[in-house]
Amino acid sequence: MSLHQRKILLGVTGGIAAYKAPELVRQLGALGADVRVVLTRGAGEFVAEKTLAVLSRHPVYTDLFDRDGEFPVLHVGLAEWAEAILVAPATAHFLGRVAGGLADDLLTAVMMSATAPAFLAPAMEENMLASGAVAANLQTLAARGYQLIEPETGPLASGASGRGRMPEPAALAAAVAAHFSGDLAALKLLVSAGPTVEDIDPVRFISNRSSGKMGYAIAQRAAERGAAVQLVSGPTALVPPAGVALREVRSALDMQRAVAALFDGVDAAILAAAPADYRVAQIAEHKIKRSGDALAIDLVENPDIAADLGARKQGRTLVIFAMETEKGVQRAREKLARKGGDLVVLNMLRDEGAGFGVDTNRVTFIDTAGGEEVLPLMSKLALADRILDWVRVRRA
Repeated sequence: MSLHQRKILLGVTGGIAAYKAPELVRQLGALGADVRVVLTRGAGEFVAEKTLAVLSRHPVYTDLFDRDGEFPVLHVGLAEWAEAILVAPATAHFLGRVAGGLADDLLTAVMMSATAPAFLAPAMEENMLASGAVAANLQTLAARGYQLIEPETGPLASGASGRGRMPEPAALAAAVAAHFSGDLAALKLLVSAGPTVEDIDPVRFISNRSSGKMGYAIAQRAAERGAAVQLVSGPTALVPPAGVALREVRSALDMQRAVAALFDGVDAAILAAAPADYRVAQIAEHKIKRSGDALAIDLVENPDIAADLGARKQGRTLVIFAMETEKGVQRAREKLARKGGDLVVLNMLRDEGAGFGVDTNRVTFIDTAGGEEVLPLMSKLALADRILDWVRVRRA
């Protein structure tokens, strides 16, 4: 899951679970979110404003009447800035005020002004949670479209054990990220994956070490996030992702024809495949027998699939990959310009955790605007989300 470049406003109210707020800011940030924090007066009794400011890299907002250079009318500015609001913990007092339409402090005023989706994580003692007033307020809030994150059962502040415990920060961050899993619903995406196979004779062939894992991860996460995905795949041992239209090919010529036929019907293409640069000039009709002499095989160059798409993209977004063993950034920039792409994802083959057959990758994003972003080692699914986030922002 990813919150890359998502603007998340975290509201912290005055319950004991507020002590988890710094870790929650960290978890949201780890998913790529830009986090700002509104701290109520009661929450300030449990967690330090300075700690949240350091972790979020933004000032912490506490007072409805504060003056801010970025947001002249603070509660309106924050409400318009946020793409999602998470209130954790959400105390019984806070829930009652929002349900009653009160706007008597900064956080409630933001809630009354916001149109972004709002997530509430109720946290309190079990008897308080079960009271008629809280139950009625939760019902009212749910009917108005607030998304309630179910409290857990476990140790409570009183020393008792029961329902009312706030979920752990990682679970709360995941709940917000899950909301954006349909953020690509309007996107029609073409993904290529895997190697190609260039036959020498009916028995032998030329290929490469590509496993297809990166392309399949991109197709999987794109489909999970709502995109209509066409996956063109060379031979792999992978199970096709659910919800993806798969077209299997063998050779680079097969892949070129399949990709070219599909390209006009999509908004973006991500070319993660490793098609062969060369093919055998003349495939032998029968198995080539050992003769005791050296064997020479004539190769001819295959079509350049990426350059072909780059020459006719006409408003479509094109992401290509480059795998290098030396002079990576220089060669990736040259490849991006030569092929007409919008973004090149650079792999350095000798980097630990990168390369063929593994479930992780370490890459650099290089775009046509001169941007260069070095990403840390991450899973291929996490990297898939980062690439898809880049496409989403590019097409916004």
